[in-house]
Amino acid sequence: FPESYLIHGGRTPNNEISSSLYMLTMDSRGCNRKLTLRCKEKELVGEVPGARYGHTVSMVQSLGKTACVLFGGRSYMPSGERTTESWNSVVDCPPQVYLFDLEFGCCSVHSLPELSDGQSFHLALAREDCVYILGGHSLTSDSRPPRLFRLHVELLQGSPLLSCDALETGISISSAIITRTGPSHKYIILGGYQSNSQKRMECSIVTLDEKGIHIEPLEPPNWTPDIIHSRTWFGGSAGEVSILLGVPTEGRPSQPDVHYFYQVNFATKGEGKEEEGTQGCSQESTDYEDSTPLEDSEELYFGREPHELEDSSDGEED
Repeated sequence: FPESYLIHGGRTPNNEISSSLYMLTMDSRGCNRKLTLRCKEKELVGEVPGARYGHTVSMVQSLGKTACVLFGGRSYMPSGERTTESWNSVVDCPPQVYLFDLEFGCCSVHSLPELSDGQSFHLALAREDCVYILGGHSLTSDSRPPRLFRLHVELLQGSPLLSCDALETGISISSAIITRTGPSHKYIILGGYQSNSQKRMECSIVTLDEKGIHIEPLEPPNWTPDIIHSRTWFGGSAGEVSILLGVPTEGRPSQPDVHYFYQVNFATKGEGKEEEGTQGCSQESTDYEDSTPLEDSEELYFGREPHELEDSSDGEED
């Protein structure tokens, strides 16, 4: 599935938490550059993960096979433990790893001794048969420990084999945004939180190679005052080396429900066009009348660039 997205779980504004899995694919491209998308629910069987949000799903490849790795997340307290006061309370899901294939939907669950605490809103990066789980928030300790785990998955015939290593180069971060810098396994991490009251204003560049994972600091953009002083922010990848970042206005009675959206570009010298050699943060659009406050866990994903649709055009250069 070269051009598809997996959507699993999530929390609705009505405080409902889903356990469904959907595959979003591109059905066709019209001559007028209009994309037609198809969304199909995939049925899972076996040891199926429960409803959750704030988790990650990664793709691994091993021994000529492909599988999905699901980890973490948050869900409601089990019904047997609820009281009237804690009826809508949420807890971190048990630190179990779920494997499932997209062809048959078969699921299996695995417990690893290195994963002893639940975590949510972490990052997951995959390369071949390894998944790196970085950061995250723990409800039990109300903390963001700088955890970094490497899951190794061997898709053996009959029963998969999983192992886990705890690494010492993690980052204290949750709800961060990540974008890829190109066809290689190199990523940029931006945003997120390093404590309940402090955003993480630094940026990092992450590289996955045959030797493991490498995390290095990256010079952040020139943040605007609205971004610096906001308590919350959210966003997602807008293509290679680009991130769409949203911040709500705060402290302005005349604009209680306005969000500012910025496009953050990390173009390096020789790559960018208009912003060659710069790291910019430019305001793209502003208010939406009916917008509502968003959680720090909300994510946006955009995977298509205008130039990618040129093959389907009818010769126009718009």
